[in-house]
Amino acid sequence: MKIKCSYIIIFLLLFSTQSIFSQENEELPENEELKVTTEEVAVAKKKRKREKKIRPYEPLAPARAAFYSAVLPGLGQVYTKKYWKVPLVYAAIGAGVYFYLQNNSRYNDLRDAYKRRLSGFDDDEFPQFTDDQLIDLQDRFRRDQELSLLLTAAAYLLNIVDANVTAHLQQYNITEDLSFKPKVNLDNFNPGLNYGVSFNYSF
Repeated sequence: MKIKCSYIIIFLLLFSTQSIFSQENEELPENEELKVTTEEVAVAKKKRKREKKIRPYEPLAPARAAFYSAVLPGLGQVYTKKYWKVPLVYAAIGAGVYFYLQNNSRYNDLRDAYKRRLSGFDDDEFPQFTDDQLIDLQDRFRRDQELSLLLTAAAYLLNIVDANVTAHLQQYNITEDLSFKPKVNLDNFNPGLNYGVSFNYSF
């Protein structure tokens, strides 16, 4: 009777251990599958987030931005969403136009005074200047007038080039995949300095 009881107890112990091992074996693939699916979801979320940051490629965007800036200065900067550049564009062009008008006005006044002197009138507004000084001043203000016109044209062209280049640069994919991340790995087994480089690219 004792022998039968011991056989039954041994049989029950073996059966229970087998059932425990079988449960562990059954649970292991489920855990692995769960881990794999969560990793896939995380990677999919990361890709979706990255795709939202990247603007779609538009081959005509630089030409369109340059055209807008040529039609109306500053409009190309608005198109590329660089709103802070618009006041700079108008300040540069406005300063050039202002100095052109100022120099043009002074040049015309000096030229009219010189013409009146040649005609025999001496009631001009520049009695302190001689005829030679009036000629020199005319040349100087005409030179400044041409320089102001040249600077205004340069500011206008720079506005077009800036809109074009900004639209070009916005086409580049600047994401974390193309970033440089220095990392320090501590090696507990080797106290010396070790240097290494690794390249990671994620699709």
